[in-house]
Amino acid sequence: MKLAVLADIHANLAALQAVLEDLDAWRPDAVVVAGDVVNRGPRPAECLRLVQERQRTAGWLVVVGNHEEYVLWHTRPDAPKAGPAFEIFRSSYWTLQRLNGEVAALQAMPFQQTIQAPDGSAVRIVHASTRGTRDGIFPVTPDDVLRLQVGRPHVPLFIVGHTHVPLTRHLDGCLVVNVGAVGMPFDGDPRASYGRFTWQRGEWQAEIVRVAYDREETERDYVATGFLEGGGALTHLMLRELRLARSQLYQWSLRFEAAVLAGELSVDRSVQRFLES
Repeated sequence: MKLAVLADIHANLAALQAVLEDLDAWRPDAVVVAGDVVNRGPRPAECLRLVQERQRTAGWLVVVGNHEEYVLWHTRPDAPKAGPAFEIFRSSYWTLQRLNGEVAALQAMPFQQTIQAPDGSAVRIVHASTRGTRDGIFPVTPDDVLRLQVGRPHVPLFIVGHTHVPLTRHLDGCLVVNVGAVGMPFDGDPRASYGRFTWQRGEWQAEIVRVAYDREETERDYVATGFLEGGGALTHLMLRELRLARSQLYQWSLRFEAAVLAGELSVDRSVQRFLES
């Protein structure tokens, strides 16, 4: 049995197309997309349509990510339409507009998928951990915390994304794998990342695959789609993340988010100061 898991596409169409070509050559028996198909990138509608097409024609499965939740947040009646909190999440509002407000596909995404291995055991797949879509797993995560993140009942293989950094750990007979990011890796390697899992001799073997793609095309999409102009100032940090293959938004949030939310500093000025530092 061959299983492929993709995560964190982040509306990067060129990266997704390159991964699809690689997947089609490998011919997996099952494919799961572990969240964050849309948002934080310039081509959300196109990426969502590609995934939906594969759901219909090839039986792909999906789970919800925190960025689908960010987009859905804007559909709530109490969601702000202006002010600091709105500006911080303006890119997800832009994404909602690009989807023409059609969020049924996002709402239908389940929190978890389970795949059955040839021996009847289960493979558990979520976006970040069983504790939530923002509860990431890292190399430094203590074992006692990781046990809670993997959840119960015991599974021999637990697969996540969210952190954009590939990871493999073993704990209590469970292989824990973060497949990295298709659209925006944060490990310094700009190539798209996804996970291949092969059932061999009664156990799972995991491989992180890197796929080169036309990053210049994605950069052009930032401008051509209006994402860089219409998605708010933080899109400039997202473009920097794409170029560096390193996280920037998290570092910005640690330094500036509290001041922005308190009205002490605009998002635009905070991004300018961050980029100048």
